[in-house]
Amino acid sequence: SKDFGDYVVHFNAITTDQLQPEVARTYDIARSKNRAMLNISIIRKVDGTIGQSVAGDVEISANNLTGQVKNLTLRRIREGEAIYYIGDVPVADAETLVFNLSVMPEGTTKRFTVRFSRQFFSN
Repeated sequence: SKDFGDYVVHFNAITTDQLQPEVARTYDIARSKNRAMLNISIIRKVDGTIGQSVAGDVEISANNLTGQVKNLTLRRIREGEAIYYIGDVPVADAETLVFNLSVMPEGTTKRFTVRFSRQFFSN
């Protein structure tokens, strides 16, 4: 996660074979060691609580270390009070992806950026 004052942006990328089968079916995600899933959430800090999940404008780009662009489309998911964004992309064994994330929580005009990388293994 990355802290931006009043907000915290949480992000994670895993191979989709790590998802429980029922979770993958629910969100129409193919379980595979050769697919990575990105999960992003925006939390507004609220004193005395774990925070409040909020919607926002979320943009993502991804590329591997050779500069090849990976097409990744995010979907907004709402589950009760939780709001998060997921997307998946094919990956090769030992491939490292660099993610560039841009988030603007609803009701704000400030955009937050996060850059992180993950290496994925299929063997």
